[in-house]
Amino acid sequence: MNRAANLIALQSNQFDLLVIGGGITGAGIALDAAARGLKTALVEKEDFASGTSSRSTKLIHGGLRYLKQLEFALVKEVGSERAIVHKLAPHLVVPEKMLLPLYEKRGLGYWLTSIGLKIYDWLAGVKPEDQRKMLTRLQTLNHEPLLKNDDVKGGAVYAEYRTDDARLTIEIIKLASQKGACVSNYTEVTEFVYTNNKVSGAMLVDRVTGSTFSVDAKVIVNATGPWVDELRVINQSRQGKQLHLTKGVHIVVPFHRLPVRQAIYFDVPDGRMIFAIPRGRVTYIGTTDTDYQGDKNVVLATRDDVNYILHAVNETFPSVLLTLADVESSWAGLRPLIHEEGKSASELSRKDEIFESSTGLISIAGGKLTGYRKMAERVVDKVIDQQFEDRDLKSCTTDKMILPGGDFTEYSEVRKLETELAGKLGTLNQRGNEATNLVHLYGTQSKAIVAYLEQHQTSEPEQDLVLAKAWYAVQNEMAITPLDFINRRSGLLYFNHPKMMRNLQAVIAYFASEFNWSNEEKAKQTQIAEQALAEVIRFE
Repeated sequence: MNRAANLIALQSNQFDLLVIGGGITGAGIALDAAARGLKTALVEKEDFASGTSSRSTKLIHGGLRYLKQLEFALVKEVGSERAIVHKLAPHLVVPEKMLLPLYEKRGLGYWLTSIGLKIYDWLAGVKPEDQRKMLTRLQTLNHEPLLKNDDVKGGAVYAEYRTDDARLTIEIIKLASQKGACVSNYTEVTEFVYTNNKVSGAMLVDRVTGSTFSVDAKVIVNATGPWVDELRVINQSRQGKQLHLTKGVHIVVPFHRLPVRQAIYFDVPDGRMIFAIPRGRVTYIGTTDTDYQGDKNVVLATRDDVNYILHAVNETFPSVLLTLADVESSWAGLRPLIHEEGKSASELSRKDEIFESSTGLISIAGGKLTGYRKMAERVVDKVIDQQFEDRDLKSCTTDKMILPGGDFTEYSEVRKLETELAGKLGTLNQRGNEATNLVHLYGTQSKAIVAYLEQHQTSEPEQDLVLAKAWYAVQNEMAITPLDFINRRSGLLYFNHPKMMRNLQAVIAYFASEFNWSNEEKAKQTQIAEQALAEVIRFE
């Protein structure tokens, strides 16, 4: 992906479709449209996946909680999608057994949960070997000895999938680019262009250089997540249904402070459910669900948010005694849900909806990470039905498109590559299980990173590997700032905050050299990166 070349192409072509928004929804739409034969462009005002799509629970899951809301169609769709997305990126969408403890005084109870999970497996088409297994009280406590044992009635184990949401988004955008989509980050739509009272393009500003230009497009899709209504305002079409933003917070603690044996989905006294998910050297926990009306561009965890999660963990796992000092990092994201009068944040539907203005602007909001592919298919179907019926276009084939790095014939090959790279990384791998981390983020693309590393070794092996990943992000993934790499490309901001602190100046120096920054620009980017590293551990 060459950003400079793409900016030129945006100005010199007429596109069939302009997608605004570089999160998972926009990425999915761009891939589907380009693969079907539409001349497609995608622009994002910040970095790709910089909003909700890097701040979820990082699960490709079937939405068990939506059974409580009787949203059977939603459970069926996203449940079925899990296996498809796993097939497309087996290294990045990893099977994860989930333990669900059951209690005497809260939740659905043993038999209702058993029936619910049976329905869940049936709706989602879960393979027999992965279908739910009900546990006795003793079996549940054997699965997780840290659980508070005085009111555990039993439990269940069922199948989900863990992912890295930002990397999934990046890989989809990379594949869309390979299929011919013209993509650019840090490119903001400031107004729409109209022909005969119909949207026919947009004015944009390159937020790197400050230059402005226009893009011509026959159809424009607004897939900006929490910012959907802002573009509808620019289009003078925010009427009828509107967004209802809710905030979800997650915290990260060292694994040794919450050493759960598997992922756990547990009830808390106020009726919510929270995940605790082990991920290498850490365990991450979340999420909250509260109404949000603040600045959409700066969404942070507050002390109250973090204390709520800590209290829930200590209530469920009383021996761990987590405190604020144990929190290594955090993230907070917004859910762009559809407002429903009289419903609380946690009661709002997660279903997606498509809005169309009188000027032809198509907007999509709602939905879940897991359902990105079907959401995209519905949008592209609508675009084709309305504007391109006369063309001989392909049907949706994104269920068969292997994502970059995902070219494994079976999951055992993922493990085989981990072993191969572990041998090449030597003592570096022994200290941090780096081969597993590499393969789970980059898949077969890890080979290129390790090959670069072998040619650029110094006396600082940890720093060398970080810089090899930074090189890959710049050369292949349109990373143009240190924060693009630290957060969306590598996940180090959240999942290895101490390592990123140790290697921050080296990363900044690499970017400064690669992009020939002035001293002023280097100081500016240093401040941005240091602020991000501070914000994830500063709770006000």
